[in-house]
Amino acid sequence: MKPTHIEHIGIAVKDLKEAIPFYENVFGLECYAIEEVADQKVKTAFFKVGQTKIELLESTDSEGPIGKFLEKKGEGIHHMAFAVENLAEKLSFAEEKGVRVIDKTPRNGAEGLKIGFLHPKSTFGVLTELCEDPNN
Repeated sequence: MKPTHIEHIGIAVKDLKEAIPFYENVFGLECYAIEEVADQKVKTAFFKVGQTKIELLESTDSEGPIGKFLEKKGEGIHHMAFAVENLAEKLSFAEEKGVRVIDKTPRNGAEGLKIGFLHPKSTFGVLTELCEDPNN
């Protein structure tokens, strides 16, 4: 599979208005984008640390994936995302290797990326996202 780099680490938060100042004032990072991904029922905020991004995730619906995560586990790391090329092939490859995939085909994610998730029961408890930038 050979990811090119860690694309981002997703962190579930209850309120972006409270979380963003922490990353700006304590770490000196700049929030460079805030975006709502309606079909995932989430609002995101992004920071760059070198080549890797931190993605803060605020639920827009308590029944959405982040809303359910916050209810069950509270705030904290939600997922790790790896950048890959040929995402559709990588999802098929993972499934062929016996990995339980959440997304059998790529779907649209934040920042215009194509994304697909691997189930945490197959990845040692870590929800794993594969991302492809269709513009590269």
